[in-house]
Amino acid sequence: MSGYIKRICDNELELKLEAFGAVHIVGPKWCGKTTTAKQFAKSYIEMQDPDKRDMYMETAKIQPSNLLIGANPRLIDEWQIAPNIWDAVRVSVDRRGEEGLYILTGSNSTDRSSIMHTGTGRIDTLAMYPMSLYETGESNGEVSLSGLF
Repeated sequence: MSGYIKRICDNELELKLEAFGAVHIVGPKWCGKTTTAKQFAKSYIEMQDPDKRDMYMETAKIQPSNLLIGANPRLIDEWQIAPNIWDAVRVSVDRRGEEGLYILTGSNSTDRSSIMHTGTGRIDTLAMYPMSLYETGESNGEVSLSGLF
Protein backbone atom coordinates (compact mmCIF):
# COMPACT_ATOMS: atom_id res chain seq x y z
CA MET A 1 0.00 0.00 0.00
CA SER A 2 2.87 2.39 -0.63
CA GLY A 3 1.77 5.87 -1.65
CA TYR A 4 -1.71 5.13 -0.34
CA ILE A 5 -3.20 7.06 2.57
CA LYS A 6 -4.51 4.49 5.03
CA ARG A 7 -8.18 5.19 5.62
CA ILE A 8 -10.29 4.49 8.66
CA CYS A 9 -12.28 1.88 6.73
CA ASP A 10 -9.19 -0.15 5.74
CA ASN A 11 -9.13 -2.07 9.02
CA GLU A 12 -12.84 -2.79 8.72
CA LEU A 13 -12.45 -4.07 5.16
CA GLU A 14 -9.56 -6.28 6.22
CA LEU A 15 -11.63 -7.79 9.05
CA LYS A 16 -14.61 -8.38 6.77
CA LEU A 17 -12.42 -10.12 4.18
CA GLU A 18 -11.18 -12.44 6.93
CA ALA A 19 -14.74 -13.28 8.01
CA PHE A 20 -16.82 -13.40 4.80
CA GLY A 21 -16.49 -14.82 1.32
CA ALA A 22 -17.20 -11.41 -0.22
CA VAL A 23 -17.49 -7.77 0.79
CA HIS A 24 -19.78 -5.28 -0.93
CA ILE A 25 -18.49 -1.71 -0.57
CA VAL A 26 -21.18 0.94 -0.96
CA GLY A 27 -21.08 4.71 -0.73
CA PRO A 28 -21.41 7.95 -2.67
CA LYS A 29 -19.41 8.66 -5.80
CA TRP A 30 -15.82 9.70 -5.20
CA CYS A 31 -15.62 8.48 -1.61
CA GLY A 32 -12.79 6.06 -2.43
CA LYS A 33 -14.59 2.71 -2.84
CA THR A 34 -12.58 1.54 -5.84
CA THR A 35 -9.28 3.01 -4.65
CA THR A 36 -9.65 1.29 -1.29
CA ALA A 37 -10.72 -2.01 -2.84
CA LYS A 38 -7.78 -2.01 -5.26
CA GLN A 39 -5.37 -1.85 -2.31
CA PHE A 40 -6.66 -5.25 -1.17
CA ALA A 41 -7.48 -6.88 -4.53
CA LYS A 42 -5.12 -9.31 -6.22
CA SER A 43 -7.05 -9.00 -9.51
CA TYR A 44 -9.91 -6.86 -10.77
CA ILE A 45 -12.25 -6.00 -13.59
CA GLU A 46 -13.95 -2.66 -14.17
CA MET A 47 -17.40 -3.30 -15.57
CA GLN A 48 -17.67 0.30 -16.81
CA ASP A 49 -14.48 0.10 -18.95
CA PRO A 50 -15.75 1.26 -22.38
CA ASP A 51 -13.29 -1.01 -24.21
CA LYS A 52 -14.47 -4.13 -22.39
CA ARG A 53 -17.99 -3.31 -21.20
CA ASP A 54 -19.83 -5.10 -24.02
CA MET A 55 -17.70 -8.22 -23.59
CA TYR A 56 -18.24 -8.18 -19.82
CA MET A 57 -21.99 -7.73 -20.26
CA GLU A 58 -22.22 -10.61 -22.73
CA THR A 59 -20.18 -12.83 -20.41
CA ALA A 60 -22.40 -11.82 -17.48
CA LYS A 61 -25.48 -12.91 -19.48
CA ILE A 62 -24.08 -16.24 -20.65
CA GLN A 63 -21.79 -17.39 -17.82
CA PRO A 64 -21.20 -14.79 -15.08
CA SER A 65 -18.91 -17.15 -13.17
CA ASN A 66 -16.27 -16.51 -15.87
CA LEU A 67 -15.99 -12.93 -14.61
CA LEU A 68 -14.95 -14.29 -11.21
CA ILE A 69 -11.85 -16.03 -12.55
CA GLY A 70 -8.69 -14.40 -11.23
CA ALA A 71 -6.51 -14.12 -8.15
CA ASN A 72 -8.41 -13.52 -4.92
CA PRO A 73 -9.59 -11.27 -3.56
CA ARG A 74 -11.02 -10.38 -6.96
CA LEU A 75 -12.53 -6.93 -7.29
CA ILE A 76 -15.54 -6.46 -9.52
CA ASP A 77 -15.94 -2.71 -9.83
CA GLU A 78 -19.40 -1.37 -10.69
CA TRP A 79 -20.86 -4.88 -10.47
CA GLN A 80 -24.42 -3.50 -10.39
CA ILE A 81 -24.20 -2.93 -14.17
CA ALA A 82 -24.77 -6.71 -14.42
CA PRO A 83 -26.75 -7.60 -11.25
CA ASN A 84 -26.60 -11.37 -11.84
CA ILE A 85 -22.92 -11.15 -10.82
CA TRP A 86 -24.22 -10.96 -7.23
CA ASP A 87 -25.70 -14.46 -7.42
CA ALA A 88 -22.59 -15.79 -9.19
CA VAL A 89 -20.50 -14.49 -6.29
CA ARG A 90 -22.88 -15.98 -3.72
CA VAL A 91 -22.80 -19.41 -5.41
CA SER A 92 -19.01 -19.30 -5.72
CA VAL A 93 -18.63 -18.45 -2.03
CA ASP A 94 -20.94 -21.37 -1.14
CA ARG A 95 -19.03 -23.80 -3.33
CA ARG A 96 -15.54 -22.73 -2.28
CA GLY A 97 -16.27 -22.19 1.41
CA GLU A 98 -13.44 -19.67 1.77
CA GLU A 99 -13.17 -16.12 3.04
CA GLY A 100 -11.82 -13.09 1.21
CA LEU A 101 -12.70 -14.21 -2.30
CA TYR A 102 -14.41 -11.14 -3.77
CA ILE A 103 -14.83 -7.41 -3.33
CA LEU A 104 -17.80 -5.77 -5.03
CA THR A 105 -17.93 -2.01 -5.44
CA GLY A 106 -20.63 0.11 -6.90
CA SER A 107 -23.57 2.37 -6.60
CA ASN A 108 -26.11 2.30 -3.80
CA SER A 109 -28.79 2.21 -6.50
CA THR A 110 -28.87 -1.40 -7.61
CA ASP A 111 -31.83 -3.06 -9.34
CA ARG A 112 -32.24 -5.99 -6.96
CA SER A 113 -35.24 -7.42 -8.81
CA SER A 114 -33.00 -9.82 -10.74
CA ILE A 115 -31.02 -10.92 -7.67
CA MET A 116 -32.22 -14.24 -6.31
CA HIS A 117 -30.66 -14.18 -2.83
CA THR A 118 -29.62 -11.52 -0.32
CA GLY A 119 -26.17 -13.01 0.15
CA THR A 120 -26.63 -13.13 3.92
CA GLY A 121 -23.76 -14.91 5.61
CA ARG A 122 -21.69 -14.83 2.43
CA ILE A 123 -21.51 -11.18 1.33
CA ASP A 124 -21.11 -8.49 3.97
CA THR A 125 -21.51 -4.76 3.36
CA LEU A 126 -19.05 -2.00 4.13
CA ALA A 127 -20.48 1.53 3.96
CA MET A 128 -17.97 4.20 3.04
CA TYR A 129 -18.32 7.93 3.39
CA PRO A 130 -16.26 10.87 2.12
CA MET A 131 -12.86 11.18 3.79
CA SER A 132 -12.45 13.20 6.97
CA LEU A 133 -10.24 16.29 6.96
CA TYR A 134 -7.63 14.27 8.87
CA GLU A 135 -7.66 11.55 6.21
CA THR A 136 -7.17 14.09 3.41
CA GLY A 137 -4.32 15.77 5.26
CA GLU A 138 -6.24 19.03 5.70
CA SER A 139 -6.18 18.63 9.49
CA ASN A 140 -3.47 17.46 11.85
CA GLY A 141 -6.07 15.94 14.17
CA GLU A 142 -5.19 18.14 17.17
CA VAL A 143 -8.79 19.34 17.50
CA SER A 144 -11.54 16.76 17.57
CA LEU A 145 -15.30 17.18 17.68
CA SER A 146 -15.56 14.91 20.72
CA GLY A 147 -12.92 17.03 22.46
CA LEU A 148 -14.92 20.18 21.77
CA PHE A 149 -18.07 18.83 23.36
